[in-house]
Amino acid sequence: MSNTTSESNRTCLPLTRLGVMMFLEFFLWGAWMVPMGKYLATMFENESDVGLIIGQAYSTGSIAAIVAPLFVGLLADRFLPGQVVLGLLHLLGAGFLYAVAGAADPSSFYWLLLGVGLCYMPTLALVNSVSFDLLKNPQKQFPLVRVWGTIGWIAAGITVGSLLPPLLEGGLLPAGVTALLRGDASEYDAGKTNLPFLLAAVTSLVLGLYCFTLPSSPPKAKGEPISVAKLLGFDAIGLLKQPAFAVFAVASFLICIPLAVYYAMANQYIGEMGIQDSLGLGSETVMTFGQMSEIGFMLLMPFFLTRFGVKTMLLGGMLAWVARYALFAFGAEQAWMLTLAVILHGICYDFFFVTGQLYTDHVAPRQLRASAQGLIALLTYGAGMYVGNMTFPQVANVFTETPDVFPWKPFWITFAAMAAVIMIGFAVAFRDRVRLSAEETPQENA
Repeated sequence: MSNTTSESNRTCLPLTRLGVMMFLEFFLWGAWMVPMGKYLATMFENESDVGLIIGQAYSTGSIAAIVAPLFVGLLADRFLPGQVVLGLLHLLGAGFLYAVAGAADPSSFYWLLLGVGLCYMPTLALVNSVSFDLLKNPQKQFPLVRVWGTIGWIAAGITVGSLLPPLLEGGLLPAGVTALLRGDASEYDAGKTNLPFLLAAVTSLVLGLYCFTLPSSPPKAKGEPISVAKLLGFDAIGLLKQPAFAVFAVASFLICIPLAVYYAMANQYIGEMGIQDSLGLGSETVMTFGQMSEIGFMLLMPFFLTRFGVKTMLLGGMLAWVARYALFAFGAEQAWMLTLAVILHGICYDFFFVTGQLYTDHVAPRQLRASAQGLIALLTYGAGMYVGNMTFPQVANVFTETPDVFPWKPFWITFAAMAAVIMIGFAVAFRDRVRLSAEETPQENA
């Protein structure tokens, strides 16, 4: 009966409808996540340790990423249709985002943002599962849907970095919105205000309502016993007995420590280095070059996969990490170096994470593939990013000599060195010479 229902749902649903869902999903995330570090540095500039405030704020996403599989497994897989859970989470998330926009102290901001994360992080898996359920040929059609998520992230960055500042300058925002603005609006930098959170709140509200219009994606595991270990990917932990996979898993965890710094601090840094004066573009707009690069290198992945082994691809991604932070360290006020550092995000992400997803899918037995991907996600976006967000404020404190002057150069050098040590350790310890083809791309990570 369930199989018949699932097949009946795979109608000729226009790709544009799922594309709209994916566009809004990543637009609302990119709208607030990229400029948040800059906003907090402005909002709480008089606090004694604003770096710690920024790190704790970004750590909420990592905490939510650890808890997210429980939401998906318990609700969408067993009790409610996927599109209903999506709608409810986004409507609740809209309320949290609006509340975050008005938070006036670090403690309130942290707990409200944690609420945002707990509502949003489960939806990253849900938009994929709903798409798979409603598409006739997910293997071929899903990439056409997923690319709209990256486009949505790019659109959010351009909106915050280039489209909203003229509205601030021209006083064209409604009075009710401008009354909530934080920071020095005379700079006309939307990233230093709470406007991105308000934009994300409206987007989340629209997306929540939109999800209720999608065809039903019924629970797939209704009536099955609940296993917390399986939901978190722990039933795949036996794969760590394979030395090569264990090295890969440890490296994936470690490399996400310096990765967290990029998400939390890069936008603030290139903004402070005067990128807008050099290129005439807001820092949020420049940050979208990373996603544009990601699309380009994703299209080249089949070419690279047929010519290089897993080890070479993963090392290439790690080397890009080292180069990116070195460019940040020695490229202060050099717009071309800062821009190149952002563009390297495409290599960092595609060569390491996409190749890593393919390698995990190749190593894991069919019955453990989903759990293995969940385990790697837990180690990276959960544990690794959390440690990174808790670590970088301490690194900054070590090099701070003058209050209110952030030690950018030694800060970036430290994380470039960390990425280099991880890369060298991986090169020595990883012995698997497996090669993969583009056709092995797993559906859930297409």
